[in-house]
This record gives sequence, structure tokens and C-alpha cells, in this order.
Amino acid sequence: MVQASTFPQPAMAVPDLGALRNLIADDFRATDRLIRDELRSDVALINQLGGYIINSGGKRLRPMLVLLAARACSIRDNRHINLAAVIEFIHTATLLHDDVVDASGLRRGRETANAVWGNEASVLVGDYLYSRAFQMMVAVNSMRVMQIMADATNLIAEGEVLQLLNCHDPDTTEARYLEVIRRKTATLFEAGARLGAVITERPQAEETALAMYGLHLGIAFQLVDDLLDYRASSVELGKNIGDDLAEGKPTLPLIHAMQRGTPEERRLIRTAIENGGREYIEDILRITRATGALDYTYACAQRERERALTALQTLPDSVYKAALKKVTDFTLERGS
Repeated sequence: MVQASTFPQPAMAVPDLGALRNLIADDFRATDRLIRDELRSDVALINQLGGYIINSGGKRLRPMLVLLAARACSIRDNRHINLAAVIEFIHTATLLHDDVVDASGLRRGRETANAVWGNEASVLVGDYLYSRAFQMMVAVNSMRVMQIMADATNLIAEGEVLQLLNCHDPDTTEARYLEVIRRKTATLFEAGARLGAVITERPQAEETALAMYGLHLGIAFQLVDDLLDYRASSVELGKNIGDDLAEGKPTLPLIHAMQRGTPEERRLIRTAIENGGREYIEDILRITRATGALDYTYACAQRERERALTALQTLPDSVYKAALKKVTDFTLERGS
């Protein structure tokens, strides 16, 4: 008989990132000012829509990684401020495009931009943010930076297409799923962390260490996000519970439940993925708990966190390295 899930229930609030932000308070304020300055356009709709999503309550985790990584590598100029803003613009552009592709109506507890202004405006402003990010990169005057970010945005686009191919496909394997989140989510974490070493001209070993830290952190982050879609409330999640199921996305909790469930449970999951929607959400929630799918997904996230921490060992000790470790705590505790 399949054992009931022992996935940990919430015992504490998600840790506040305020202490980490305080460590780089000046950098963070400068990045925020630059984001707002560079967002300005003489096209009113860009200001309205771009400002709406930029100010939508995101934790700015990705630009934080750029700032912390650069400080851990003893940055002596302000190029990391520019690149932190670049990373946030690229991330915001992907959110705008994602919400259109997924027909999402809620993000971070607010209506999505496409729900307010329509799909056409969201796609076009997303394009604007991508192009603005590359304009800003030019100011860094580094072909290596341009190469990293060009490769990253290309991988992100490939990840989006791969995810589209997996939608409504109940035969999606764990390997295919992990490849999607590696490209679609973890790539930007990897690039942001790597940039800290690149612009400070640190040894290759440190650049690789930060890149691997970012990659594994990003995978852990997405694993927890996908887990929360079957456990968190809409208030905690910032979107409707079961959105991934409604869109027919076979994320790891469903993939594992398919492997461990009874024939009847597997048939139900297959039907739910193929058809999308929330018709079977209560049954799916029960099955993911009963098969240990949530425990398994959390364990995978823990494994990725440990890999991220191992990568950091190459860096010299500093308060900024310690802060990068704390970011991994935040990532996992979101799902505890």
C-alpha cells in the first residue's frame, strides 16, 4: 500500500530577504533607480505596463545574485549595478511572454499585465524590455558579457519552446522536465551569478563555481515553485493553486505520481494532463500526497541546494559568500 505523504507542513514564515538586501543596500537602491530610469519611454503604454509589472512585488532575487556575486568577487566599479538591472529586465520580459503563452490571469497576487492590457501589448512591451536590456549591456563594454547574456536568452527561449512541446503530454519524462527548467529558469540564475566573476576578472575556477551555484540554485527554485502549485494557498503562491495542471504542464510532482500511483490514479493523471483544467484538482492533490510526489520533489530541490553550496566552496570566505549561502536557505524554506 502506498504510504501517505510526510511532506513537511508549514512551520515558519518564508524568511525575509531584508537582511540580505541590507548587506548590499546601496547597490540595491542604485539598481532600483536604474531600473526605473531605463524603463522610461516616450511611449506612454510602455511606462504604464512596464511599471505595473516591475512594481508588482517581486523579490528581485536574480539581480540580488548579481550584486552579491560581484561583491563576493571584490567588485571595484559599478558595472554590477547595470548588469543587475539587465537581469531584471530580461526576467520581466520572460514573465510578460510567459503569461501570454499560459493565458495566466494572476501573478504575485495581482492581475497579470495581459489580463489588464491584453496579449498584444504584453508581448510588445516584453520585446521592448529585451531590447532595452541589450542596449544597457553595451555600456558594460564586454564581449564576454554580451556572449553570456546572448547565450542565456537563447537557452531561455529554447526552454519555453520545449515546455510548450511537453504541455498536455503525459509521457513527459523526468529528464525532459529537468531539461526545461534548466533552460527556462536556471539559465538566468547561472548567468547572473557568473557575471560577478566575469566583470571582476576572477580565475576561471571561481567563474565556474559561481555559474554552477546559480544553475543548481535555479533548478532548486523551480522545483519548489512546481511543488507549491500542489500545496500552497493562492495567497502564498501569488497565483491560483493548480495553475500548472490547468495548463496541462507535467511538472515533477505529476511525473512522480504517475510512476508511483495505482493504474487508476495513473489514468486519472494522464487524463488531467491531456485535457488541462481543474476538473480533477482535488483528486490530483490527494494523489500527489499519497504517492510521496511532494516529498520526492522537495528532496530533489534539497539535492540541488547541496550542489549549489558545494560549488560555493571554491570562493574565498566573505560576508557576501555567506549571504549567497543564505539565499539557498530562502529557496528551500519557501517549500517547507
